[in-house]
Formats: sequence, structure tokens, C-alpha cells
Amino acid sequence: MAREFTTDVLISGAGAAGLTLAIDLARRGVAFRLIDKLPGPFAGSRGKGIQPRSQEVFEDLGVIDRLVATGGNYPPQRVHGADGSFEDENAFETGAPTPAEPYQIPLMVPQFLTEAVLRERLVELGGRPEFGCELTGFVQDRHGVTATVAGRKHKQTIRARYLVGADGGRSFVRHALGIEFPGKTLGVRAIVADLLVDGVNRDAWHRWGEGSGGQISLCPLAGTDMFQLQGPVPAEGDIDVSVEGLNALLAARTGRKDIVVRSVSWASVYTMNARIAERYRVDRAFLIGDAAHIHPPTGGQGLNTSVQDGYNLGWKIAAVLRGAPDTLLATYEEERRPIAAEMLGLATGLLEAAKQGSMRRGREVHQLDIGYPQSRLRLEAPPRSGGVLAGDRAPDAPVRGAAGLPSRLFELFRGPHWTLLCYGVDRLAAIAPRAGLRIHAVGPRGDLTDDDGHFRDAYGIASGDWVLVRPDGYIGAIVSSGHKEALEPYLKNVGLARNDIPNIRRGWFRNRTA
Repeated sequence: MAREFTTDVLISGAGAAGLTLAIDLARRGVAFRLIDKLPGPFAGSRGKGIQPRSQEVFEDLGVIDRLVATGGNYPPQRVHGADGSFEDENAFETGAPTPAEPYQIPLMVPQFLTEAVLRERLVELGGRPEFGCELTGFVQDRHGVTATVAGRKHKQTIRARYLVGADGGRSFVRHALGIEFPGKTLGVRAIVADLLVDGVNRDAWHRWGEGSGGQISLCPLAGTDMFQLQGPVPAEGDIDVSVEGLNALLAARTGRKDIVVRSVSWASVYTMNARIAERYRVDRAFLIGDAAHIHPPTGGQGLNTSVQDGYNLGWKIAAVLRGAPDTLLATYEEERRPIAAEMLGLATGLLEAAKQGSMRRGREVHQLDIGYPQSRLRLEAPPRSGGVLAGDRAPDAPVRGAAGLPSRLFELFRGPHWTLLCYGVDRLAAIAPRAGLRIHAVGPRGDLTDDDGHFRDAYGIASGDWVLVRPDGYIGAIVSSGHKEALEPYLKNVGLARNDIPNIRRGWFRNRTA
């Protein structure tokens, strides 16, 4: 007989990945514990770039406006020459926002501020991280996980249905599960530090020594009065990260004595690695974030990939707890592990370019083109040969409500539900309503109109088509009117079986015409 559960999900690690997962579980009413062995929140700026796809995720989670207000845009890069000259260049290739892609510019928010915003959102939803609380062991059975946790004053046992390791590159959960972490050390040891600095202005990301081993950069950290220092360091030996040590490093690499470090709030010396876990799941235990993959910092992919791990896993755990088949959880690794592998390849390629002083970050770092083309959660009936496909990111589009007010698809998607969009179909012809699914008809007799054709163009659909959008903003299914019956078994397999509740409105019409 299964022991009584104290929570549904135990999350070990309260960084960006763990917080994202916790927020998603909290808004679905799933009980969880979020623990972290650190005595308090992480204090560094390390993962400071939030890519456009992650901005869409954060819009759904209700924090994008706070993050934009907290951070800011990246400044131009200013490459300083040895002779005192300099040249400005854009750090990223960007485009103008479009109806389908409203976010086009990477956002800079120091990691400690991003996590502060996420903690605030979690508190609003009734949760909070428990710092100074370390996972020290766990055992699994077919019903759940029994974990031992050491707190500041005492030890406790937590019985959970699932365990999620969001505990970083040295993950205790990964080691305890015996999961290999293959990859390679990239031959670069580096320093990153958050500083108060005099003698350099904040209108640019300053770089010296491009293309040589003497590289160093100072990036003004949006939302703070600090700079982030980055640069390679020798592969062996201690690195002095004191004020005096960093002043000496800056003077040696910039050739300037007027740049003066006043204080150091956080510093880390690390060796760059590219690694990915062989498995993301063992029975009832999962890995997300750096516990599953670690990236070099080039391209700003690590934090973003980690956040989207939690975003992918949260709705699936919640669905299975509500009765969806356990096979739904297998799609987490199937979908997310190939993405991490792709992002690792991108980041290591950018690292090689950076070594030569020629790194250029374009659309490929935005993660807007990421999808799940091989997922078992895809349904197309009939198969499509053009336009967006099942498994692709669901585009945004402006629409207008029947009452006359403007809206956007992203506003309709926002929340923990699935969304079914019926194009040119009367709402009375829609499938039966059910908990967790919102149905919208787009067209003359629908609750939405596509005045300028942005929805039609973005999705490449025809009258009578149905588009089912997952809770994480990817397209689950696209079916034509002649294949609508394919939706019902699909919905059942993701935990949205038909409710045994009569459609009162349809019954009213039948009674009136009888």
C-alpha cells in the first residue's frame, strides 16, 4: 500500500528552472515543495539574456512587464583598439516586431533580478521557495518518491508523487539516479563578476583584446548600477577576484589606469563545458535546467533552455495527476532533449567564433523557430505540406472580439488551459466543452473576427480548419472539418476527456424546435 503523500511534486533547486516549474504547478493547483540548499537566493548576474521565445513564456506566466521594467535592452558593443580607437557594433541582429512575433529583441535582466521577479509571482500564487533546505537522499517505488531533506534546524522526510532535479550542473539528483552526463570540456576557463566601476560609461558593452587571449569585457547591467566583467583566465592557478586583483586584471588587458573597480558583489571562476544528460527521467524523477544540460555562455541559451524545460514539464505532470496517461510524461524527454542538444551545438559554435573575435548572434539565438516536429503529441489530419505544422510554436495574431474590443491570440492562450481555434466554423458546431479547454470560433458567426487576415495568414488555414494549441504555446493538432472526429481521442490522451455534462445551450435549441 502506498504511503500517504505530503505533496505532489518535490522540486530540488530554486533557480530559474525550478521557479518556472513551481509557478506553472501553482497556477494549476498542484501541491509542491520547492527547496534549495543555498542559504538564500542566488546573488549573481550570470544568465542575463532573456530571448524572445522566453519572453513569450514569461508573458504567459504573468511577469513579462515586470521583467522589462526591471531590466532593459542590450547596449551596442564597443570594441576598443590598442591605440585607443573604438568601433560600435550591435550585439544582436534584430528585427521589428510582427503580429505573429511580438518579441524580437533579447532582453537583459541580471539573473538574480529575473529570479526575484519569479519568486514574487510564485508568492502571489501561494508558494515560496525554502532556502537552506538540502535534499540528502531519496528512494523511489511504483507509487512515488520518499526524500530525506536536511533543513537549518532539523531533518525531515517528504513523500511526493514526483521528484524534479533542478539543482544545477553538479546535480545531486542526477548523480543519485546514476545518469551519465557526457560531453566535453571546451578548453576555456573564464571569470564572470559583478562590479561597481568608475572610469567607463554605461552607453556601451565595452570589449578589449578581441581575437586574443587577453580579452576582457565590461557590460553595464540593466536594472543596476553595476557592470558585469567577463574574460578568459589561465587554465591553472588561483584567480584573485578581490578589488585589487580585478583592478590589476583590467589594467593589464585594457591598458588603462582610469578604469577603477570600487567593489565586487559576486564573482565566479569556471571552466566552460557542453554536456547533456543521457536521460531526463528515471521512473518518477526528472531533470530540468542545468541538471540536464550545461552550456557555454555564448548566445545566451542556458537560462532560456532551462526555463522552457520547466514550462514543458509542468503541464504534463499536472495532466497526469488529473488522470492523463503516464505516457504523456515520456514526451518531456522526447521533446526537450533534442532542443538542448541543438542549443549546445549553437552555443559551442558561437564560442569558437568569439575566440576569433567574430561572434555574431542572429535569429538562431531567439529560440522562436524551436518546435517539436517528431513529438508523439502531433496530429495533422490530413497531413500538411506548408504553413505552420503541428509541433510548431503557435504564432500570435491580433483579433477582435464580437463585442468590438481588440485582443491577441496570446491573450487567449494565457493561462494553464488548452485552446481550440475554429476557423470559419459556427461555435455551435464545436466539440463538447470540457474543463481545461477553451474554444473560440473565428469568423462572421464566431466570438472572434480576423479583420486583417493575420490569423489566417500566420496559420495558413482554410475555412473549416481546427487548430488546437497546447498550454505551452505549441500547436498540438491541426485538423480539417472532415477529420474533426480525430480530435476526441487526442484530447483524451492528454487528459481532456469529454465531460459527461449536457450542452445546455444546444439542448435549449432542440427543445425550442421540437
